Formats: sequence, structure tokens, C-alpha cells
Amino acid sequence: MFLGGLAALPLVKTGPRPRVAVVGAGAFGGWTALHLLRAGADVELLDAWGPGHARASSGGETRVIRAIYGSDRIYVEMVLRSYDLWARIDPSLYVETGALWLHRGDDAYVRSSLPILAELGFPVDRWTADEAARRYPQIDFKGIKSVYFERRAGALSARDACGVVRDTFVREGGTYRTARISVRDVAALRADVCVFACGPWLGEIFPDVIGNAIQPTRQEVFYFGTPEGSDRYRPGRFPVWIDFGERIFYGIPDVHGRGFKIADDTRGQLFDPTTGDRTPGAEAIARARVLLAERFPELAGAPLLAAEVCQYENSPDGHLIIDRHPAMKNVWIAGGGSGHGFKLSPAVGEMVAAAVLGGKEIPPLFRLARLSDAKRATQFEATK
Repeated sequence: MFLGGLAALPLVKTGPRPRVAVVGAGAFGGWTALHLLRAGADVELLDAWGPGHARASSGGETRVIRAIYGSDRIYVEMVLRSYDLWARIDPSLYVETGALWLHRGDDAYVRSSLPILAELGFPVDRWTADEAARRYPQIDFKGIKSVYFERRAGALSARDACGVVRDTFVREGGTYRTARISVRDVAALRADVCVFACGPWLGEIFPDVIGNAIQPTRQEVFYFGTPEGSDRYRPGRFPVWIDFGERIFYGIPDVHGRGFKIADDTRGQLFDPTTGDRTPGAEAIARARVLLAERFPELAGAPLLAAEVCQYENSPDGHLIIDRHPAMKNVWIAGGGSGHGFKLSPAVGEMVAAAVLGGKEIPPLFRLARLSDAKRATQFEATK
């Protein structure tokens, strides 16, 4: 984490190899550091608590990887690239389960994505509720109007992946330090370029440029026990699922033997990622149990095995923020994962490295120019 203003940030030319400091060793920062190193830079990666730590947006057990992204083709392309890069760094980080998209109402979001998915090689099946129930009798499809099964989807090991990326980075010649970087420490980095990939702390680091354009929200995740001696909720027998109702819930099968994961994707209350209380809330547990009883009857009375309180680092429109600082040309910002960014991190890191070292243009969708004070105020009114 980096605290304070950056007006006096000294960036100096240090030699024939560009020297880059990457602040933040989460998914975005770790992959950015690795790509920069492989492109020929001398890279130092820093984090206040370490890769995938408990306060990070990249921490926890698992994340979903899926390619359905409405009509946003750029994200589908980034997912395609990320699948390749995840497989190269460590195939064991990904478990293919497929993903069930369950709609109680309009399914336009999925339908708009189908042509792009077909073109890029992501097969999706449409089933009736009865057809889906025959395949997954563990699920009660009552109230579901349409079902889509995204075949090439699954789960990524989150905390473990951050460690694997950091370890690969170090093994290939990068330098990692656990350190809290303050303004007075920046001169000692002697970097030609600094990339800040500090997740929910970006608004604190850049109050004028980012400010409320990054809103951390409290998100709770629960792991419930599955029946003794049963593999019905394990990968191979059970998919990732997303239930679009009044609230959006999603879940991941019991990948690591920790339990059946269920989470409410609805944005929670504003949250301080440094000092916020991460004790699970009774209301959130109760909501999860209601959904569990409705959709997965066999688990209605399942014991709660574990819980995590993490945060989303939301941007006003849910899109990533990747750009050069408008006043400090050797400072770059990467963040705004908004609860969906983890899967994209290999492609994000590649994009940042290509921009920093090769001058490649960042897509307008991710640029800072799209963020206005008016948009920041209106998009987050509901969370205040």
C-alpha cells in the first residue's frame, strides 16, 4: 500500500534496462510485474502484506472464470488470452466445471454475448429447466425461465495463484519485497516508471485522479458442508452457477474440500479494506441460507464451515481502470476490478506492460478520461 500525495514523485533514468516498480502484488500487480520482467525491464514488486493476503481483493480461496460478458467483446478476448496464460503458468490453478447461468427474468445479457462467444470458440448450450434438472438433480430449478450452460468455465485458485505468479516472477529474476511504501520512501525505489496496482487503496493513493471512482464494498462469502461420503457437489459432478433473481447469487463447487461456496454478488456497504471488521454478518448468512434452501434443498441444513469477508474495488461503470497518470507521465494506474477482474489479470498485466514499455494504446473503455465527477456521484448514490 502507498499512502499520500505523489506531486514530488522522483522518477529517474537508471540505465539501459528500464527500471519499473510495481506497487501491489495482487492479481493485477503480480501479472504486470511478470510481463514487464519478461519484456526486458528490471522490475521490483512490492506489497504491504504479501500476494493474496487477507485484506486484498485478490485473496480468498477461489474465483470464477467465465467468458459471457454481454456485448463487451474486449472482455471475451481478454478471457480467451487469460485462459492461455493461466494454463502456461500452472494448469493446476484452473478447474473446469462449466457454469450454469440461471435466469428468473430477462436473459438479454447472455443472449447478446452468444455471437461473440461462438466466434471466439466458447460453446454455450441453452437448456430448458427440465433438461437442466435431469443433468443436475441436486438443483431445484423452480422459478427459472431460462438456463445457459457455458462449457468452458470454472474456478481459479485465487490466493494460491497470486503466490504462484510472485514465485514465478522471482524465479525468473524479479525482485519482491514486503514493504509499506510511503511518499518519503519512493525516492529509494529509483524507478523510471511506477505502476500502482493497489486495488481498493487506489482512491486513497490518488485522491484527485481516482478519488471516489474506486469504491470498496464489503462482500461476504460462505462455505457450507456437503453430505458425508458424497461427491455430488465436487467438480465433475457440479458446476459453477449464477442465479439472477432480486439479488444475484453465485457459487463454486467444493474445489478444495473446504465446502460449497456461495456468495451474494450484490454490492455491499462501503468498506475500509485496511481497518474494516471482517466478521461475517448474521443477515448475510441468513440470506445465503434462504437461497441455499430454495435452490439446493439437500443443503438446506448444511453446517457453515467457513466464511470470508473480502471487498470489491468498484469503478463507477464496472469497467477496469488502466491508464497513465494525467500529470505524472511515468506513473501508471491499474485497478477497478469490480468483482470480475481477477480472471482477466494475466491479460491485464500484458496490456499494462505493452503500454508502459511499448507505447501501445489502452482501449478507451479503460481510460481515466471516461470518469467524471458527475458519474462518480450518481453511480454510487445507492451505496452511501
